[in-house]
Amino acid sequence: MGTTIFTVMSALAQQHDAINLGQGFPDFDPDPALLDAVNTAMRAGHNQYPPMAGIPQLREALAAKMADLHGASYDPGDEITITAGATQALLTAVMAVVHPGDEVIVLTPAYDSYVPAIELAGGVPRFVALDTAYRPDFDAIATAITPRTRALLVNSPHNPSGRVWSLEDRHRLRDLLAPTDIVLIADEVYEHMVFDGQRHHSVAGDPALAARSFVVSSFGKTYHVTGWKVGMVAAPRELTREFRKVHQFNVFTVNTPMQHALAQHLRSRPQAHQQLPAFYQAKRDRFRHGLATTRLRLLPCEGTYFQCADYSALSDRPEAEFCEWLTRDVGVAAIPLSAFHPQPVERKTVRFCFAKREATLDAALERLATL
Repeated sequence: MGTTIFTVMSALAQQHDAINLGQGFPDFDPDPALLDAVNTAMRAGHNQYPPMAGIPQLREALAAKMADLHGASYDPGDEITITAGATQALLTAVMAVVHPGDEVIVLTPAYDSYVPAIELAGGVPRFVALDTAYRPDFDAIATAITPRTRALLVNSPHNPSGRVWSLEDRHRLRDLLAPTDIVLIADEVYEHMVFDGQRHHSVAGDPALAARSFVVSSFGKTYHVTGWKVGMVAAPRELTREFRKVHQFNVFTVNTPMQHALAQHLRSRPQAHQQLPAFYQAKRDRFRHGLATTRLRLLPCEGTYFQCADYSALSDRPEAEFCEWLTRDVGVAAIPLSAFHPQPVERKTVRFCFAKREATLDAALERLATL
């Protein structure tokens, strides 16, 4: 394994004093009430090991939230686990169910941790490309299913494209998997970043899919605290049992005071996630408006905090070279979409992160206006 593209581009941005719109993290602070809640928890003595699966208060708050949002019924004791970020949740889910020689279907372009997790478990990734509009190709997925298919990894809202699966997509996924025993691993870390009045249709909201699924989410994404590395996974009792067998020897448990603070925040400030779509849509619109006068062609952005852009009117450079040039000569770092493919696919498209302060976005737009 080499160094991830996110680390490479962030280092390049620092080297050239570029504005980093590459790696997906906010440059603004979280809610001060959340920080105060962490301090209160530490002062109250919540500094030792919590229960392996997470503190009950947080799991209960998550069960209530999922019931409210998706009509989903999860037992907080046996079906929700707190993880050290979503990446650990995804790795642990794969390790729990994938055995050497098992095949796992991955829809590309895909977040770069999926394939290493599958290979670490001894599994064999089977790649199925999303269509040219980054929508799921269910006929291609059906063709990829074999007797050795153990799991399918899906991601909506989708990183890197910013597309969001529709309710019809979820229905087609349910029908496709119905005659199989394939386990579904659903990466839903951007669940609260869905724009223009659309809804996030979690697999948790479909009982048939929920019965075979690990549903993964991230507090870091929702509350602007990516450095805390706290996530969660909801799954039926039988799958959770296998998940926790790996989890206990992987990380065992997760930061105690942060869990107490997050539990309080979920209960006392539900508006934090309820207002997130409007919060990020305003940033998306600001960024798209600023780029409208450039020769970049903006792709649809229905969710996440990423905006993809086609630069073919500007340059014939391969994506990685274009991003290096953009960082070095223009002073703005982006991520090449080719990095999200198992083998580089060149579509002259790059990904920007707009989870930034207005001043940061405006400074970046001033530099990008030269394109």
